[in-house]
Amino acid sequence: MQRIKQVILIRKDLKMRRGKEIAQGSHASNAFLIDRIVNGFGAGALVVMTLDKAEKAWIENGMAKVCLQVTSEEQLVECHVRAQALGLRSHLIRDSGRTEFAGAPTLTACAIGPDDAEKIDRVTGDLALY
Repeated sequence: MQRIKQVILIRKDLKMRRGKEIAQGSHASNAFLIDRIVNGFGAGALVVMTLDKAEKAWIENGMAKVCLQVTSEEQLVECHVRAQALGLRSHLIRDSGRTEFAGAPTLTACAIGPDDAEKIDRVTGDLALY
């Protein structure tokens, strides 16, 4: 059986409070579903959301997540771009800056997948666990 996972990248260089890190990672993890929900509703009509094979397998088999660290905004964006180039779903999270970052909107996290673990590892396999 194909291993399906989601990888969540958190910027270590920002030195966020632990709760902020958790919140940003949660935003990233849910982004693929939120994006579909927000973009799936048109003119008030309810749209049935379908999951692809990898997403369905991920949900049915425990929703494996791996949290990894990146050391800069550049590295975060590079992983996001590489993931998209491989056809992976990837969502960057930009915090509004209201509670941290002196009011400046800041890229904090990224989620890649859920998708085939080996494919995601081509992007994130060299990163350290958070």
